[in-house]
Amino acid sequence: MELEERNYRIGEVAERVGVTTRTIRYYEELGLLGRAPSRTKGAHRLYREADVTRLRELVRLRDLLGLSLEELLALAEVEEAREVLRGQWDDDPSDAERRRIVSEAIPLVEHQLELVRTRQQRLVEFSNELSAKLDSLRKRQRELKRGGT
Repeated sequence: MELEERNYRIGEVAERVGVTTRTIRYYEELGLLGRAPSRTKGAHRLYREADVTRLRELVRLRDLLGLSLEELLALAEVEEAREVLRGQWDDDPSDAERRRIVSEAIPLVEHQLELVRTRQQRLVEFSNELSAKLDSLRKRQRELKRGGT
């Protein structure tokens, strides 16, 4: 007997992921959630567990990396391409097909890694700026203490 997958309404998804229903609708419009959720005309949107997982990952990446919507779209496209390759891998391909899949996956992961490294570099630069400001403020504080006593 096959278990039927549970579907969630948009409010349930928003609560589980920690976003607004408006955010979910906007991400749908942008194509970030892949296929449109199942629904009949006039019925509520229904989301699968895979949709919840995808949305949670998108929000995590957005927040963790501070991605713009354009960057988030690009990253989602790369992740979709990787998902296709994972599906091909799971179909028990020949060794030649496995080599092709791996060869196609490498530049996709390199692209994602480059985005993360760029963000890391920006964070390091910002951290250095804040450290320099803090050093300057502490120096000024010491000077003011010497001059005020």
